[in-house]
Amino acid sequence: MKNDNLKEQYRINERIRVREVRLVGDNVEPGVYPISQALKIAEDLALDLVEISPNAAPPVCRVTDYQKFLYQQKKRQKEQKAKSVKVVVKEIRFGPQTDDHDYNFKLKHAKGFLEEGAKVKAYVFFKGRSILFKEQGEVLLLRFANDLEEYGKVEQLPVLEGKRMIIMLTPKKAGASAAAPKPANAAGPAKPVVKKVITLKPKTESEANENEE
Repeated sequence: MKNDNLKEQYRINERIRVREVRLVGDNVEPGVYPISQALKIAEDLALDLVEISPNAAPPVCRVTDYQKFLYQQKKRQKEQKAKSVKVVVKEIRFGPQTDDHDYNFKLKHAKGFLEEGAKVKAYVFFKGRSILFKEQGEVLLLRFANDLEEYGKVEQLPVLEGKRMIIMLTPKKAGASAAAPKPANAAGPAKPVVKKVITLKPKTESEANENEE
């Protein structure tokens, strides 16, 4: 269907019904030619005469292989479409005291977003005096990134913006996770990872006394 639409955009050979055309293309002398002469030049080269600028005066025609021309136009359209694709960013919000159930629920959603090709913007929102626990929020976001390592990579490390600490994850390229794992002693560049931060709970006075005994 798309090729048919392209074909309708361009007149070729005998379908070009004008008196004269401006000729361009490889192995031809650019200039204005009567349509009959332009068609003869294309025929002698075993190529097609393609009208590429019908509104010019006179219309501009290219001597080229028509199928190759359509392929190049289709390829150019795909490239332009790829450049114009809107980047989707999904947001996931945490609180500084997020429990395991809520964390796992949001982790599952984040995996789905990354698999679909969307970026994930995860943040911890600090309300009131909870901003005093911003280190705890950073630990949470780093853990989140580490748990999603198979699906996405860190684009922006945790940064505090106002009352929110934000981390940005971008999806890994398709097939990256399916690559065969290298042996532990295989040579190659070290893979960057986001390390978990573990906070140790200080011993109570009674526990310390027991250890001394």
